[in-house]
Amino acid sequence: MHTTTIEVRTGGRPQVHDLTRDCAAFVADSADGLLSVFVPHATAGVAILETGAGSDDDLLAALEELLPRDGRWRHHHGSPGHGRDHVLPALVAPSITVPVVSGRLTLGTWQSICLVDTNVDNPVRTVRLSILEG
Repeated sequence: MHTTTIEVRTGGRPQVHDLTRDCAAFVADSADGLLSVFVPHATAGVAILETGAGSDDDLLAALEELLPRDGRWRHHHGSPGHGRDHVLPALVAPSITVPVVSGRLTLGTWQSICLVDTNVDNPVRTVRLSILEG
C-alpha cells in the first residue's frame, strides 16, 4: 500500500472542495487497485458528486436544512451550532473507496471526489490518500 496526505484550506466556511485532480495525480503511476480517501476529522466527510453545476451548493443547502446551525445540539463547544458538524460524518462518511484501473480513477463522467466540510471553526483539513494495488 502507498499512502500520502494532502492539506486542504477550506477558509472557515462550509465548503465542498473537489479532490479529484489530487486523487488522479496520486494514482497516475499505479496499476489496478483501490483508492481509499479518508478524512481523519470528526466534523468532515468525503462524497462523490457532480460539482460546478450547482450540486455542491445544493448539498450544502440540504445539509443546512437537515442539520441547522442553531442551539439544539448537545455538543456545545466552538461556534454556535457547532454540534451539528459532529453529526455530519453520520450522513457524509469520512471515507470512500474508488476503483483504479491502469492508473486511472474509474469515476463516471460527472462524478468528482469531494471533501465536505461544514465546520467553520477548523479552516485546515488533512485528507489521507491510500492506494492498495493488486
